[in-house]
Amino acid sequence: MKTREVRLVARPQGWPNPEDFAVVETDLPAPGDGEALVRNLFMSVDPYMRGRMNDAKSYVPPFRLNEAMTGGAIGVVVESRSPELDAGDIVLHDFGWREHVVAPATKFRKITPVEGVPLSAYLGALGMPGMTAYVGLLDIAGLNEGDTVFVSGAAGAVGSMVGQIAKLRGASRVIGSAGSDEKVSYLTDRLDFDAAFNYKAGPVREQLAQAAPDGIEVYFDNVGGDHLEAAIDAFKTFGRAAMCGAISTYNAAEPPPGPRNLMSVVGKRLTLRGFIVGDHADRYGDFVRDVGGWIRDGKITFEETFFDGIDNAVDAFLAMLRGQNIGKMVVRL
Repeated sequence: MKTREVRLVARPQGWPNPEDFAVVETDLPAPGDGEALVRNLFMSVDPYMRGRMNDAKSYVPPFRLNEAMTGGAIGVVVESRSPELDAGDIVLHDFGWREHVVAPATKFRKITPVEGVPLSAYLGALGMPGMTAYVGLLDIAGLNEGDTVFVSGAAGAVGSMVGQIAKLRGASRVIGSAGSDEKVSYLTDRLDFDAAFNYKAGPVREQLAQAAPDGIEVYFDNVGGDHLEAAIDAFKTFGRAAMCGAISTYNAAEPPPGPRNLMSVVGKRLTLRGFIVGDHADRYGDFVRDVGGWIRDGKITFEETFFDGIDNAVDAFLAMLRGQNIGKMVVRL
């Protein structure tokens, strides 16, 4: 059968542009023994994908030029030649950036849809971003009841979950940064953040000091750069940071300068700990139980921003890098 996929055809220098990608029609073979044909319903675009476009060693291999990219997706089984899957099963997998895929059945995780929860949520609140928030806040940063928590990129897929989980787990104050007044209102009015600020409206250090005059115990870092520097200033002694990402630096043509106040890490005895959510698969059951329950009970809410069709997948990715999404950016196929 014919299908379409998105390929990386040039490695971006600085900010990616549409010419670095191509939507290509390709022939897909029939599934062989032990394989399944899946039609994708939704695919994810995520900040980490920008790093995979560079030809550099990292925790995941770079995308190969002139081959279909990969990423989280959810789809429906069209045909199966494996006893593990049946036609009509809903599956989660890593073969995004394409309309259909044929692969071994072992590469797909069958899921049971939750009534009232859209399938796309398995790419966001009930997927990798949600688990990143859960593990990063509770295990890496070691949230304690009564902590003051600062979340950068708080209106995105991960940050919006971090703030809500922090409140549910007893944080005394949750503060978020975002890139527009609309997002700031979303954080305080919809997600019950205690305070939020637009980082484009003034220096982050000054706005954070105003929002957290008594300092912070926990920082969940999605942005890096001036946000990390501001958090180091705001930390109380023995503060902890979960270092999830640094989207402010992903498209820098030259390596950005490090925080100028790193010596404070010594004096304040801070812990800045990086993590990769894939290392914490043992927590998946706890994550689904807790976060799935909170969503079912209406204690956690989430937003999704949709682009439609494989032809708009690159536009969705670029819009996500520019912060044009609220909540999870998803491509609806």
